[in-house]
Amino acid sequence: MNPDQTFQLRPIGLVHSPFKECKDAPIQPAMAQGAVGSIRVFDEFAAGLKDLAGFDRIWLLFWFHRAGTVRMSVTPFLDSQERGLFATRAPARPNPIGLSHVRLLAVEGSLLRVADLDLLDGTPLLDIKPYVHRFDCAEAIRSGWLDTVSITSPTADDRFAKTEEKKGNTV
Repeated sequence: MNPDQTFQLRPIGLVHSPFKECKDAPIQPAMAQGAVGSIRVFDEFAAGLKDLAGFDRIWLLFWFHRAGTVRMSVTPFLDSQERGLFATRAPARPNPIGLSHVRLLAVEGSLLRVADLDLLDGTPLLDIKPYVHRFDCAEAIRSGWLDTVSITSPTADDRFAKTEEKKGNTV
């Protein structure tokens, strides 16, 4: 594989969320309890939603469309110490792909009603996968540096936002 190879991705839909600014969004779905939103799947992909209504939760793969500069060392939301990017869930990634699991409330044609949503309004959705407890729930004994921190704030700030957003101009 050539490390300079590129891939093309295109969104399959858009997230509609109550969170308009980075600083207002929960930092993880577990901190977004009750936050309700929707996902509009584009018509050409709507047939792929067949049988999804039988799942309590779904995985959303999305593009961090408002993430700032890529950095290999970051100070994550729950810490004051710099950490290696890949030991965090920070959006300042070489490929700004995010992963979130949400509660699926309803499938209404090409519209998904979801809860426990931690994404920004307008987030491009790359893929949807069913959350399957038998496959996706592994007992983890260690969580690295996160085992040593407490959750002081369940919401984000603008430390990973594009420069224009930090100045108050939302993109």
